[in-house]
Amino acid sequence: MAQHDPTSQPHYPASYSPRLTNDDLAPVAEQHWSWYNIFSFWMSDIHSMGGYVVAASFFALGLAGWQVLLCLLIGICIVQAAANLIARPSQLTGVPYAVVCRQAFGVFGANIPAVIRGLIAFAWYGIQTWLASNALLLVLLKFWPSLTPLTLPHFVGLSALGWICFAVMWCVQALVFWRGMRTIQAFIDIAGPAVYIVMLALAAWIVAQTGWHGISLTLSDKALSTSQQTWQMVTAISLVVSYFSGPLLNFGDFARYGKSMQAVRRGNRWGLPFNFLLFSVITVIIVSGTKSLFGQMITDPIETVAHMGNGLVMALALLTMIIATVGINIVANFVSPAFDFSNCAPQKISFRMGGMIAAIGSVLLTPWNLFQSPELIHYSLDVLGAFIGPLFGILLCDFYLIKRGKIDVDDLFNATKQGRYWYQGGVNLRAVAALVPAVTIGLVISFIPSLHEVANFSWFIGVGIAGIAHFLLHPREVLTPQPSSLTHFVPGKES
Repeated sequence: MAQHDPTSQPHYPASYSPRLTNDDLAPVAEQHWSWYNIFSFWMSDIHSMGGYVVAASFFALGLAGWQVLLCLLIGICIVQAAANLIARPSQLTGVPYAVVCRQAFGVFGANIPAVIRGLIAFAWYGIQTWLASNALLLVLLKFWPSLTPLTLPHFVGLSALGWICFAVMWCVQALVFWRGMRTIQAFIDIAGPAVYIVMLALAAWIVAQTGWHGISLTLSDKALSTSQQTWQMVTAISLVVSYFSGPLLNFGDFARYGKSMQAVRRGNRWGLPFNFLLFSVITVIIVSGTKSLFGQMITDPIETVAHMGNGLVMALALLTMIIATVGINIVANFVSPAFDFSNCAPQKISFRMGGMIAAIGSVLLTPWNLFQSPELIHYSLDVLGAFIGPLFGILLCDFYLIKRGKIDVDDLFNATKQGRYWYQGGVNLRAVAALVPAVTIGLVISFIPSLHEVANFSWFIGVGIAGIAHFLLHPREVLTPQPSSLTHFVPGKES
């Protein structure tokens, strides 16, 4: 984080409450990220084993290739628009998502969305780390078959070699994170492009083996009616947004470093629509080729690479995928809880400690057991995911519709009754009242089997219900800066 680099330490007024402030939560002194850094952020998010599987699955819905590409384009454009909206308050103020939430939930009520987002990261961080460790395990067994006896069940459902690989990946990620945001920035700048090199090489190898006649943009033999096609297209669009809902919610943690909103928007434009579509096309070439080459459609990139005969090529490909998974894990599931948990007790929990809380918590969850129980992971992550849409809706409604795009930076760190965001004892009970019914409906949708298909739209439902409820419970405000805080009051910036 910036505090580990003396040249970029944030400077903030001594009047900021220590109950709300530390060097990591205060406005950054230097917003130095260019559009390419934002572009690399999204590349790290998309170029992962999870992103590969999701992109491939859309082509197996029974839709024509052009229909799938249209769904991907519409879905990712929704994500792009949402990313621009969620980025603005953080880029204007230079503060992370958890601090921006103080405007809507109150200076202490913001701990509610912060903890929710942090808990979501617990599960996903462990799962992504375990997936990366599986790739590392394959590399080790490829070159040292004598390690095979260590793959027998050993402790808490994980083999001895599995524990070793998990520990190695856990430590590698912790090391990158521990060195701070500048190291994380440099890492994701490299990780995303590296995966493209491997993906293009793998696609070229597939085409060389099967020829272009063995490649098809439609990976399913289903025959759908017009109404079924329409429903599948709408579902696919929703799934694209749902997949990105986690990193989208805390995108402000990275947008706060953007040089300008123009740079952020440009990075979002190239990192989302353009990048996601290109990645999807390359993915379907590879997956479609596996169907022609091996007689079955393989959507797991690790399994695809494992079919390659050349050990060195396989190792390089798997190591690159490991790098990509480390990239998305640090971006989506390490940085976010670092800020979120630090927000709960700024003087006791630093950025580093907040991230390590999530890392340690992920081990205690034994994510390999969660992953091996589809029903459990479905319900646990769906329950947590039911909170993401409502939190997003409340934050945007409050900033754009109620506060009219204005925010008082000083009052985000004001723990007195005179602060604009003090509300009732530091908590905006109206925002909580808007959150509860929206989350409840999301939970109902998740747990009732007959509503399973509707669960794919839980993000949109949550955004709509929470946003409308929040708007109806709050009058539109006229925010006038006090003379003493004119230098920190932010009604907007030139982009």
